[in-house]
Amino acid sequence: MMLKTTFTILALAVAGASAQICPGFNYGIADLGGQVYRIYDDSCNTIQVVDDSSVNPCTAGQFSCSPPPITITGAEIRGLWYNCRGDPRSGSCNGENINVCCRNDGH
Repeated sequence: MMLKTTFTILALAVAGASAQICPGFNYGIADLGGQVYRIYDDSCNTIQVVDDSSVNPCTAGQFSCSPPPITITGAEIRGLWYNCRGDPRSGSCNGENINVCCRNDGH
């Protein structure tokens, strides 16, 4: 019984330690610099890396952006558009800060 309890507590601790970002959102986007972005799901799994180093990421079709100061306001992810905004609970994945959180509001 003691061994089973120990394993249960350990399993709960590991599950609680798994990375999660952007509570209430579907995705988070990290700006890696040089117009390269990593899109994560809310469990810090990489969904896509967007390399727009040769074009303006705000006009290339993947993202929509605000006027200056420029930030990503929308993103096409897996064929759907998601609204994006900064969130104080955005967090980080693998040491990369999440700049905006994105969710599909039915569009």
